[in-house]
Amino acid sequence: MDTAAARSRLEALLEDLDRSIAILRGESPERDNSAADAGAGLTAHDRVEAALESLERHRRGVLAALERIGAGTYGRCVGCGHPVPDGRLEARPDAARCITCQSAHDRSR
Repeated sequence: MDTAAARSRLEALLEDLDRSIAILRGESPERDNSAADAGAGLTAHDRVEAALESLERHRRGVLAALERIGAGTYGRCVGCGHPVPDGRLEARPDAARCITCQSAHDRSR
């Protein structure tokens, strides 16, 4: 994959993630300590927190991919050093690992 195109896609993705994070932080429901709403408020708050955690993890991955572009290692698996297939980078421009290494990484978590 062309690194200039990848950089452009990653920067656009970063802007979208930042916008989504800002919206969720602005809409974060306050915890309600009343007995009737305690369960509902906690659930809404927990959903927002889980979404924020996921978006922030994705954001860190995008920033790491931009760093790999700068270092000249973008498109190389951080696990085995082999090229990450172009199709994988098209689908996930922030992919740091080939499918084999990503599967092993996911199993170890």
